[in-house]
Formats: sequence, structure tokens, C-alpha cells
Amino acid sequence: MYYRPVPHLEIIGTSHISPESLKKVEQTILDKKPQIIAIELDAKRLYALIHKGKERISFRDIRKVGLKGWLFAIIGAWAEKKLGAQVGVAPGSEMLRAVATAQQVGAKIALIDQDINITLQRFSKALTWKEKFTFAADLFKGVVLKKGVQFDLKKVPSQKIIKTLIEDVKKRYPNVYKVLVKERNEYMAKRLATLIKLHPEENIIAVVGAGHEREIRKLLKKYLNIGIPPVL
Repeated sequence: MYYRPVPHLEIIGTSHISPESLKKVEQTILDKKPQIIAIELDAKRLYALIHKGKERISFRDIRKVGLKGWLFAIIGAWAEKKLGAQVGVAPGSEMLRAVATAQQVGAKIALIDQDINITLQRFSKALTWKEKFTFAADLFKGVVLKKGVQFDLKKVPSQKIIKTLIEDVKKRYPNVYKVLVKERNEYMAKRLATLIKLHPEENIIAVVGAGHEREIRKLLKKYLNIGIPPVL
């Protein structure tokens, strides 16, 4: 069956620590009053955000997600928290704002991201030693030495900056890009395509990281035109 892209979906690309994203998410939802709000979270990550750290990754999770996935989650959370402290916004605040504003307008929440444990398991298996050392060096340069692509943390990066960053990750970390970006883009696009198919008359707003927005739009167009592949 043929599914045309419908005008009932709006995608908001956000920065997870940007005050600008908080305002945009809230204002768009209040203005549009959608029936469904899809967010770039799974149940575990949403629970952790709502309960301020409960159910976050812990030492006992090494068996579930692998050592490399566990270390990545710990280091990533530390780096994001450090950057968030600079602008006064906790990581993931725009997702919580989306949930809170959804309650105000009576919208349903749809969790469209892949289970975090599956993502981290795949990360553990895919990450090479070369990528691991490159990641450690780049993290030190970016967080400690402030080197690399610079942009205003209070705002969502421009599409030009996002494209530069994505291409750099794709080149320097091909396996990381595949697991953390490509596969999740495909997963989220399939979930959104399914939502559109099941709720063709309802307005949907999707809140995703700005780095995912462009590719999700392209994948959605493909999935809606040729049919929706099963979600893995």
C-alpha cells in the first residue's frame, strides 16, 4: 500500500542541553496542540529522567550491556552533565518539557527510540580499539582543552555545523556512527512511520536530537512511500 507523507507531522530538532530547545518545544506544543508527541527516548531513559537518576546505568549493568557500552554510558553522561552545567540546563530537559507540556494539552506520549540496553550492547560489540583510543583523545580535547568545532551551547547548532560533526563521526568512528546514529535513525523513522499509518488524522510532533532530524526526514519519506519495514 502507498502512504504519502502527511502534513500532520512536525519534527523539532533539539540540543539536549539548550535553553532555546526548551522554549521551542514548549511553545510549539502549546501552539499546535497535537494529539501525539513522539520523543527520542525509551522507557528506561524516560524513567531515569523523571526520577532524577534512578535506573541510570550502574556497575551491575556491565553484564547486560558489555564493558565498553557501560563505560561509554558513564563517560557520556559525565560529559553531557558537565556541558549542561555551563548553560544551566540538565541533559534531557527538553524531553521532560515535552512530556509536561503534553499533559497540558492532553496529548499522548510515544517513545520512539530503541531500548538503551540494546543500543549499548551493540555499541560494546561494535567499538574497535582504534575507535576507543580516538574517542578518549577527542573527549579530552573537547571537554578539557576546548578544541574542535565550537558553537553556542545555549542554541541548537546550525544544520551546517551538524553536518560537519556527523561527517566527522562517520569518518573517525564508522562503527560508533552505525550503532548510535544510523541504526537509531532507522528505528525512530520506522516508529514514526508506523504512528502516521495508525493515526493518519492525528497531529504528531516528534522531538529528537538535531543530529537525527535530517536523516529521519529522509527515511520517513522512503518508508511512507514504499511501506514500513518491521522495527527490529
